[in-house]
Amino acid sequence: MKRIIIFRVILIIAIYSLLQAGCKKPGGSGLPVDADGNEYDTVVIGSQVWLAENLKTTKYNNGVPVPLITDNDTWASRSTAAFCWYDNDPSLKDTYGALYNWWAANEKITSICPAGYHVPSDEEWLTLINYLGGEDIAGDKLKAAGEQFWSSGNYSTNETGFTAMPGGWRSHMDGTFSSKGWKGYWCVYS
Repeated sequence: MKRIIIFRVILIIAIYSLLQAGCKKPGGSGLPVDADGNEYDTVVIGSQVWLAENLKTTKYNNGVPVPLITDNDTWASRSTAAFCWYDNDPSLKDTYGALYNWWAANEKITSICPAGYHVPSDEEWLTLINYLGGEDIAGDKLKAAGEQFWSSGNYSTNETGFTAMPGGWRSHMDGTFSSKGWKGYWCVYS
């Protein structure tokens, strides 16, 4: 009887080890990977798992490219998915990530986020904000510390490890860029 129990425990451990090995992402790091092969650090805050980097993929997680739109008028008049780099400068990719229009960020069939992640809902943001103590203090706990990237007067602690970077946005009205140094957007684990 004792041998059967020991055998079952060993079998369970072996199966668990195989499952864990099979669930790792390409490259063996275990980090979320987007369709371009970019890996993202993650952070657990309360009961939520978040990407701890700005998204920088040029494809949906099924491999289909998201169109790159550099022209302001085309961006403003577009009613389908698109992405760009802030000021159309791809050198900002690694620091600030990409900018996505509403259609790219809200695609229901597939996602721009790595598999298993999604653009967070208002409820998920509220859960995060409440967990961190409310609107007045949550932002400083999430933002990268110091004034290197965020605008002056940044009193952030980054105590969560979220390391929020202010990648800015692009207007859907006229295609102009703004808010780099002030705003950013992220994905949460499903």
